[in-house]
Amino acid sequence: MLRKIVTALILIPLVVVIVAFAVANRQAATVSFDPFSTAHPAYAVTLPLFAIVFVLLIIGVIVGGFAAWLRQSHWRRATRKLDAEVRALHDELDAMRRQFGGTEQPPQPESTPPLMLPPMLP
Repeated sequence: MLRKIVTALILIPLVVVIVAFAVANRQAATVSFDPFSTAHPAYAVTLPLFAIVFVLLIIGVIVGGFAAWLRQSHWRRATRKLDAEVRALHDELDAMRRQFGGTEQPPQPESTPPLMLPPMLP
């Protein structure tokens, strides 16, 4: 419940800011991919400014996520290696248990008597 409230407290103002940004930046902007001809570019697109900003923001999030994924490859590789090692050790343990007779538990040490507090004096 608290998580939903915190999410709402973050998302509602964020949506208000995004809508205000979109309304304030409705004018058309031309993006050209031809550095040699500004008058007649080979490829240009005219979109509202907010659409261009949103597209660039989405592309930035995707590129950043991909970069983080690449940086974490070391940890994923180590996890796979350790997982395979644990599985091999479990298989070896199961083979030893079958070879040496079942699933006997090692002897438990004798339990110590419970701690007794002396009676309170009046």
